[in-house]
Amino acid sequence: MPQPRWISRSTLLVAGVFAAAALTACGTSTEPAPTGSSASTTGSATSAPNGTAAPKPTTPPVSDASATQLCDMLRPELVNFRIQGGTLGRIGLNALVHEWALRNGGINSQVLADKAIIDRTTIKACPDVRQQTIEALGLSDLASGLAF
Repeated sequence: MPQPRWISRSTLLVAGVFAAAALTACGTSTEPAPTGSSASTTGSATSAPNGTAAPKPTTPPVSDASATQLCDMLRPELVNFRIQGGTLGRIGLNALVHEWALRNGGINSQVLADKAIIDRTTIKACPDVRQQTIEALGLSDLASGLAF
């Protein structure tokens, strides 16, 4: 018996990803609990010891082949995003991005550290697909639709 068209593989994949994330979040930490300190701190979390702003960590660029693969994965999902709307469509987007990142090895950690890498990649490789995805899901950018 075929599945209804509105349930795509990416929706099922994202459900599995969320379930795995929930299970790993239940683990215990071996880190000791932070204790209070009466010492005053003068620097902020973003400043280096000498008082200048700490450089923002940079992620290596995504290869052209990986960027093309992301665009090729997004393009057929545009119809589903339009039909499903913002809520279900965002789940599908998350699943799709996770699948793409896992297929491309080290990209997964890059996406986790910097969600905006998805926007930079799609702006360069397929700005039309990016714009259609943003419109279909009602987002300001793709990074804002990612939940991880």
